[in-house]
Amino acid sequence: MAELRLPAEQKHQAELAALAAADSHPRPPRWLLSPKAVETYILGADRPVGGVTITPKYIGDRALIQVAIATLASDRALMLAGEPGTAKSWLSEHLCAAICGTSQLTVQGTAGTSEEHLKYGWNYALLLAEGPSERALVPSPILRAMRGGQIARVEEITRTSPEVQDALISILSEKQIAIPELNASVSAERGFSIIATANTRDRGVNEMSAALKRRFNFVVVPVVEDLEQEIRIVQQREAELRSDYQVGTAAPDELARLLVTLFQELRRGSTADGKTKIKSPQGVLSTAEAISVLFNGGILAQSFGSGAVTGEDLARALTGALAKEGRDDLKVLKEYVETIAKSRPGAWKSFYQAAKKALPA
Repeated sequence: MAELRLPAEQKHQAELAALAAADSHPRPPRWLLSPKAVETYILGADRPVGGVTITPKYIGDRALIQVAIATLASDRALMLAGEPGTAKSWLSEHLCAAICGTSQLTVQGTAGTSEEHLKYGWNYALLLAEGPSERALVPSPILRAMRGGQIARVEEITRTSPEVQDALISILSEKQIAIPELNASVSAERGFSIIATANTRDRGVNEMSAALKRRFNFVVVPVVEDLEQEIRIVQQREAELRSDYQVGTAAPDELARLLVTLFQELRRGSTADGKTKIKSPQGVLSTAEAISVLFNGGILAQSFGSGAVTGEDLARALTGALAKEGRDDLKVLKEYVETIAKSRPGAWKSFYQAAKKALPA
């Protein structure tokens, strides 16, 4: 039975193997690839390596990627911060896959995350039967990473409680976890580090203390502002999703351009030429959301349309994406359609007609 989503290290196994075989640069302790090869894996290569095409996993600033990799090669933990949908988790996953061969040593930050998720828990049946023992211990992903000299991931750190964040300060400072029940402690092996992600829109949830921030090197993953770059990202990632889910043909380039232009203008609050001010919705119009809209448009076209993605499919998918924040965001979209899309030529005309029907009165 096919898995819904393969981890990065499995999906791109051939690329990682080819890079490892061709890698002649020095590697930090426990790293499977050198920093230079990790960079190539993340950003892609102009020519095949060992006969294998190295596809770009992240399209953006090379310097940002280099700083992130250099941080992990030091004794500092890495914090990827930014707006929702800017590929922080995606980048975190691929960095771990390239460096230590697994991206699955992950703690998902929520209001319910406890210290046990960061340190260790117990198999209570064994604990009752034989008392505290190594066999009864249930190591956290971070503890397992410490023992193996690997990288653990902590997602959405600002959604965890202050107590959990304080526990992480201790781990990052001491590089060890005490297990008083066994009168023991586990010290991290060389190569251990943590990649955390923080959503800048969640600052009001549980903002990190200054002490915790000092334990990380911050890399801010920016919102993509360049139109051509964002179009490339959206089309590439949407093509991967269509391949994974066996969805039909790609949307025409003009519709992909229309969608990304619409997202950028609504985010910016003005048209691309800066001549017309427009309202911005409350919801997040991220690159990830644009990928989802384009992909959903393809599913609508394949399942209920002609098979070819049209402006109507795009309008229906876009309406569904904005509806989650309520009617106010739909009103913003409707105003944009009437004031901006209506007067534009080409694909905008069919999109305008379809959006008028799809949007509520």
